[in-house]
Amino acid sequence: MAGALAFGGAAHGGNQKEEALADSVRLALSRAITDPRPPRQEFATIEERIKYLHWVGEMSERLKKRWPDTQTRREFLQTVWYEARRAGLDPGMVLGLIQVESGFRKYAVSHAGAHGYMQVMPFWTRVIGDGDRTKLFHMQTNLRYGCSILRLYLDMEKGNLFLALGRYNGSRGKPEYPNLVLGAWKRWEFEP
Repeated sequence: MAGALAFGGAAHGGNQKEEALADSVRLALSRAITDPRPPRQEFATIEERIKYLHWVGEMSERLKKRWPDTQTRREFLQTVWYEARRAGLDPGMVLGLIQVESGFRKYAVSHAGAHGYMQVMPFWTRVIGDGDRTKLFHMQTNLRYGCSILRLYLDMEKGNLFLALGRYNGSRGKPEYPNLVLGAWKRWEFEP
């Protein structure tokens, strides 16, 4: 399993359950994932901008062996930062989840049928999107869905990350998956 965590191995996308959502929740999620604007970082202070630039630089170095192309790495990391922050998530935690879910593979498909970096189940495209599951292989779309869904689960679980991660993977209440993500998150922690 340690080899799988180091970026390879099978996609671990679980079996997210399609749950009944209130119309207001469905509408909010739909609006969140259909915003067509590209990621554009905005910072209240120069210190925040500097921290962001340091984060991108450090994470880019950590991903260098996996993705030798600097532009691809930076675009991915900028999008992770944007989508994670937009959803109120820690970007390092999202990177840990991606490491466990897909091993950073854009076209990963799990045994349960989850797609892309964040292993989003295709039913979400019907529930809150336009029904086009092929869009789950588009980097920003996949990250936006994944971060929005994890935010929904965190809200449903009243901030309990362990339970929210289990729900994200379809293994709520079982420790293996949340522990994998929390362990992988340590690899992506950042101290400026």
